[in-house]
Amino acid sequence: MSSKKVVRRRRADEDIEAAIAYYLTEAGADLATDFAYELEKAIRMISRQPSIGSSRYGLLVQLPELRHWQLKNFPYLLFYLEKETHIELTRVLHSRMDIPSWLNNRD
Repeated sequence: MSSKKVVRRRRADEDIEAAIAYYLTEAGADLATDFAYELEKAIRMISRQPSIGSSRYGLLVQLPELRHWQLKNFPYLLFYLEKETHIELTRVLHSRMDIPSWLNNRD
């Protein structure tokens, strides 16, 4: 099974950094490390099977090609777009956020 390279947008990197900082501060290094590990597993999954994610939020913000995938054991959703040669990871958002508002705040 071939995979596509995952390219993280600046906003996704900022989201990831904020989540890791939160876990480091509030829960400690072990949980922050677990979050990073689950994030990398999810990125590998969407790299191999981009169509696995749901387009539910993409349809809500009128961007039907936008998909999301939830991290295992963490309340975070990875938002991404499948391109011909790669996957663009656009955001990594907490599932309790007002997701459509955050997604509509595009660069």
